[in-house]
Amino acid sequence: MAEQRNTPPPPHRTIVIGHRGQDGTLLCQALRDRGDVLTGLGRHGAENLSGQAAPPPTVSLDDGRSIDALVRHVAPTQVYYLAAHHRSSERAGRPANVGADIGAGMLVNVQGPIHFLDAIRRSAPACRFFYASTSVIFGQRTADERQEESTQITPFCEYGLLKATGQLACQRYRREHGLFASVGILYNHESALRTGTFLSRKVIDAAMRIQGGSRETLTLGSLDARTDWSYAPDFVDAFRRILGADKPDDFIVASGRGHSVREFVSVAFGHLGLDWEKHVRVDGTLLDRAPSSRIGNPAKLMAATGWRPTVTFEGMIKTIIDQLTKARAGK
Repeated sequence: MAEQRNTPPPPHRTIVIGHRGQDGTLLCQALRDRGDVLTGLGRHGAENLSGQAAPPPTVSLDDGRSIDALVRHVAPTQVYYLAAHHRSSERAGRPANVGADIGAGMLVNVQGPIHFLDAIRRSAPACRFFYASTSVIFGQRTADERQEESTQITPFCEYGLLKATGQLACQRYRREHGLFASVGILYNHESALRTGTFLSRKVIDAAMRIQGGSRETLTLGSLDARTDWSYAPDFVDAFRRILGADKPDDFIVASGRGHSVREFVSVAFGHLGLDWEKHVRVDGTLLDRAPSSRIGNPAKLMAATGWRPTVTFEGMIKTIIDQLTKARAGK
């Protein structure tokens, strides 16, 4: 009798929307290591990321026909929708044209995902779809509660409202069309890939400059806000596990622990040998809304996928600082 050999499954054909952001960059690295055939979609159109011979068709989030053509062209087995449009909670982050900002948010957070879900329904119904939602859908919360997937959705800003709409669209396509459309409700997650507009990098970059001799003062809107912070590579692992689960669902992705901005500042400055109280001040007028305190309960995700965070809050901050220090020393 001839010896039977197990044939490895074919690689996933994967589309990542928002592939050049923090999460998209980390996810594409992991999927490339896994052997996926990758297509990325960003602000400048679609890109082949795995050396495919034929380029994907021209595609834009506001053009459902082009997205349908992309899905037919790639025939994806998985789609990760990580793109997001939002603004800072600081007054300086307010857009000059609020109407245009809301329109852009509607395109990226709602219209784009619906175009993909519709294209998958028509041309790739076995494809698994992941949508990155946000804890902002739960609105302003107090520090003594943890949100679960069943927590009432009460968005207090345009971003939360639009992300909630995208999440509800996934539920509709899952319920009415039988698609594998899962949602990750994401809490704060950081890495060295964050840009300077994020609080984590504002604090870390200022601390590193001060250690290097800068006499600046770091001004923050609040030190008391509590946030559920995690390490971004852990979240990317959760995304993959969610699409590998037995059935589609909505999952909170969080550490389950809250830490104040004061704690973040203390760890960051302390890791660099600095007394943060000598270099940080608070100006509440920087914020255009009261600081929130959202903490998630990841129990459902853990039970369904076995996911666990691997890096602590303190470890996350120290790792980011060490990675940035090494990268800057290598220049």
